[in-house]
Amino acid sequence: MKLATSVAALSVSCTHAQQPGTQTTERHPKLSYQECSSSGCNAVQSEVTIDSNWRWTHSTTGTTDCYHGNQWDQSLCPDAATCIQNCVLEGADQEYSNTYGVKPQGSKLELGFVTQGPYSKNIGSRTYLMNGSDKYKMFKLKNKEFTYTVDDSNLGCGLNGALYFVAMDEDGGKSKYGNAGAKYGLGYCDAQCPHDLKFINGEANVEGWQPSETDVNAGKGKYGSCCTEIDIWEANSISTAYTMHSCAVDEQTRCEGVDCGDNKSDDRFNGVCDKNGCDIQSRRLGTENFWGPGSSFQVDSTKPVQVTTQFITDDSTDSGKLVSVKQFYTQNGKTIDHPEYSVNGNKHSEISDDFCSDWVAVTQDGTNFLEKGGLGAVDTALEKGVVLVMSLWDDHEVNMLWLDSIYPTDGQQPGSTRGTCSVDSGVPADVESQHPDSKVIFSDIKFGPLGSTTDSSPTPSPPSPTPPSPSPIPSAGCCSWAKPEEVQECGDTTEYCKASADNCVQCDGHWIHPDTPTHSNTTCANATCANAIAKPQWMPWRFLECLH
Repeated sequence: MKLATSVAALSVSCTHAQQPGTQTTERHPKLSYQECSSSGCNAVQSEVTIDSNWRWTHSTTGTTDCYHGNQWDQSLCPDAATCIQNCVLEGADQEYSNTYGVKPQGSKLELGFVTQGPYSKNIGSRTYLMNGSDKYKMFKLKNKEFTYTVDDSNLGCGLNGALYFVAMDEDGGKSKYGNAGAKYGLGYCDAQCPHDLKFINGEANVEGWQPSETDVNAGKGKYGSCCTEIDIWEANSISTAYTMHSCAVDEQTRCEGVDCGDNKSDDRFNGVCDKNGCDIQSRRLGTENFWGPGSSFQVDSTKPVQVTTQFITDDSTDSGKLVSVKQFYTQNGKTIDHPEYSVNGNKHSEISDDFCSDWVAVTQDGTNFLEKGGLGAVDTALEKGVVLVMSLWDDHEVNMLWLDSIYPTDGQQPGSTRGTCSVDSGVPADVESQHPDSKVIFSDIKFGPLGSTTDSSPTPSPPSPTPPSPSPIPSAGCCSWAKPEEVQECGDTTEYCKASADNCVQCDGHWIHPDTPTHSNTTCANATCANAIAKPQWMPWRFLECLH
């Protein structure tokens, strides 16, 4: 394997590694999330950074671009060593919103698709949650759950609003390679071993660089960057999937040649990572009405939805062995689980090694998730901690057909039906010109022990549910889904739906105001009011007008 970097090379890269510029002081946008326990959740004030690939790379002595469009300047970057001596990676401030389309507000992060900046047109983004200004937040997810609300209503065919984890280094490789580090969004890796990264392991990826034929901003170099990838959300308004990708390497690793598993060289299944992944995607598994736009779907993609992913261990402890990954959804006050899918004669509703074995037996598509370590590889990554990634992108390889259309496009293979988008859809040039205002919104991120992040989190082996007791309506108002003839009580819902009257309406609820307690000397002008007062509840606002 040509994977490990020699001690001598490390020594060189620590002395001459990619460095930050001084034109713009880096100011990360603020984003809060919540850490939860059995006693409740506490807000954590954090921040996000944008990946280094989106940043301005220019000469150390001025403002000449080292990378322009999809090519390196050969006078500044004839080779990797010269490039890192001549070029710096610039900070960002107002550029987050006016160039990159990254707009956080409180606990909400909006990622825009096409943003026309003062100097260039930007497409999508990839952002990371930080722990302070110089390190990524590392999530240790075993025996934990991760919850957030997502709005995919503005994402059509060919787009992917993704929230996932990867086994990046906490400091972005700064301590290993002497680079600008996590602060500047360095150190990315995933199970696709991407070659389009401009900097890997502190060096410019200029060797063998080939500009893309379809992407005016991107190209590919000789090297890729591999690591285990945990995709808990890849979606648009048509389709969604959650997927585990295993790798035979247990940390961010630079690859070349066969180890990268490149499609072009027909080595997809010979590399160090499982590129297909083991996924739960309802349409692939034969259920057509689970996720999609409109009320005919169990989860309506035109409305915000709260997503909870649980990482379950064999002994229900943080040190136990990861045995399954479960996902459920909360929308309009209801919790929605995946159905029991029939796969290879067995029933499955969550990702486990048994499910993955059955699924590949059905698809026979070469997926080598188990061969690359299965959930054991995911377990290793979760033990060390993984970095949260939130991104919006289009697909210059296969037009996102693998997510929302039929792929392979002949439709002959089991599991090839993935969505209702045409096999001609998703062409980036079309998507970018026709739907530039597309966006995804992630909000209300929560993390904690199983059952701690939602009001209705199922545990791995839930007892028979007990109906909740009615709650008094708070003084500020709340969201309800009670029928007109029912007492108007606050609904059990998501942070998004209960945040405001407008959000409540978007969630198909109605906003109700503080009630007035009943009193024995209250009189009514009509029977409806009298019937309402007779109930030992707080009264809805619509009955107040009849009291005197």
